[in-house]
Amino acid sequence: MTNRTKWTVLGTCFLAYTFDAVELVALTVALPTIRADLHLSPVQGGWLATMTLLGIGISSLGSGWFADNYGRKPALLISLVVFGVFTALLSVTTSFWLFLALRFIAGFGLGGVWSAVSTLVVETWPKAQGARAVAFVIAAFPAGGVLASLAGSLLLPDWHLMFLVLGVAVVIPVVAVIFTIEESPRWLEQRRARPVTDGKRASVGIGEIFRPGLVKLTVIGTIVVALAQVGFWGVNTWLPTFLADRGLDINVVALLVAANNAAMFVGYNVFGFVADKIGRKSTLMLTLLASALILPIYVVTRNEVLLMWIGPLFAFVASFGALFGAYLGGLFPTRVRASGAGFCFNVGRGASAFAPLALGGIAGGYGLVTGLILCGGFFVVSALTMIPLPNDRLVEETPNTLPTTSDVVTS
Repeated sequence: MTNRTKWTVLGTCFLAYTFDAVELVALTVALPTIRADLHLSPVQGGWLATMTLLGIGISSLGSGWFADNYGRKPALLISLVVFGVFTALLSVTTSFWLFLALRFIAGFGLGGVWSAVSTLVVETWPKAQGARAVAFVIAAFPAGGVLASLAGSLLLPDWHLMFLVLGVAVVIPVVAVIFTIEESPRWLEQRRARPVTDGKRASVGIGEIFRPGLVKLTVIGTIVVALAQVGFWGVNTWLPTFLADRGLDINVVALLVAANNAAMFVGYNVFGFVADKIGRKSTLMLTLLASALILPIYVVTRNEVLLMWIGPLFAFVASFGALFGAYLGGLFPTRVRASGAGFCFNVGRGASAFAPLALGGIAGGYGLVTGLILCGGFFVVSALTMIPLPNDRLVEETPNTLPTTSDVVTS
């Protein structure tokens, strides 16, 4: 793998994940207008976001399997096309139920992009630089959020046109992937070594990640991600409402959210470097515990100046989302890397689908501050759940042998 190739993969994967983030955040940006046009209740509006995350969760059953059997590049292309097409189709719907179905199917593609880009980068970049490389790609999420906000400011209240433009625009990363990315050489080598029976090469089954040696990693990894994502989506969904309840002007709220996104982008990249220096597991636990420590301070602060500083600080340390790709990808062998890492992250992310709804119920009964502090508790439990998992390890496997935990080596 040449130096030029690894940088090309990095840039193209960043572009692809940027559009993935744009499609996710676009719904949040357009939701007030959509609710008004379709006469939706707050609960119905919440279900649009929930169904998207559920689609992402279910995608893990197919997207990782496809990437492990047919290649990382085809999996990325199909994922981009799926969410691009079904996002564009939102431009012609006037029905809540059709909107719900289209977002659910779009979620299949949105989840598949994460599996493909994180696996491509892990298998393209040197191990010593893997965490910072994956973190840079996932840092496209806040960048995509900024682009989605810009699209909303230019095209809303015509949300039909906005989704048409954003869906069609996915042709940009599709073309980039076709012409700039080569298939992962690690995957090609592993596939060539698979046995051939009756002219057919042996395939990979999703059930392999639940066999002895991998089932512990799969189950605990999924729980860790689910706990972290429940806290993350709970906070980020209700943070603008919390700030508005503090009596802040809507323009100040927008400024704070923008500052938080900028700090998150920086934090993703900084902690990617840290992970390559002190270890991915240690850095993940550090960011989770730091987030849990800062969040209660943030939500009880009433001073506007302090909010301007503590909010970005929280966003900066809440960088665990960028580290999961490198850490989980290193736990699974090439043969099932996309299936394993994709299952853990996307099922965990799918489990967080109900976090906004649950936090809304808690806020109604006990107050929004209590609900947000509870999110910090999820970060703590997520960090503690990581304890039984291996330290930074990368599987050294023979192509057709399922490894056990004794087959991995500490970095």
